[in-house]
Amino acid sequence: MTRTSLWFDTQALEAAEYYVSIFPDSTVSDISYWGPENPERDGTPLEVLFDLDGRAFSAINGGPDFTFNEAISIQVYCADQAEVDYYWERLGRGGKEVQCGWLTDRYGLSWQVIPQRLSELMTDPDRERVQRVKQAMYAMVKLDIAGLEAAAAGP
Repeated sequence: MTRTSLWFDTQALEAAEYYVSIFPDSTVSDISYWGPENPERDGTPLEVLFDLDGRAFSAINGGPDFTFNEAISIQVYCADQAEVDYYWERLGRGGKEVQCGWLTDRYGLSWQVIPQRLSELMTDPDRERVQRVKQAMYAMVKLDIAGLEAAAAGP
């Protein structure tokens, strides 16, 4: 089994509960707490284990030494535009929209909200079609399936 570990300052439980509220079939499974070895944090959450839609995560309150950056992101593949809109709105609440389907949530974690249709369009054997899709994607913030398909269809 593998587990993705996310480092927070003090918001591990809050973030885990937030993510679990967004994704179906998701739960917080265990919480461990700081003890007297860290008097400033004694009794507060140290590690929160949670599952997002069947994938294992750990959120650690390790302090302010490390923060998230765009070098790491979590991809959310969506079946249709309604799912893209759902995840985009909820994950982006209090965060920052970037471009090409990327956003940063309120905790600084980067997400890619991607329609599955994009993968199909990007692997089309027609290279000109793929180029049109890429150019359309580069101009988007939240990805729009109808816009991507229109670009694929061409002028």
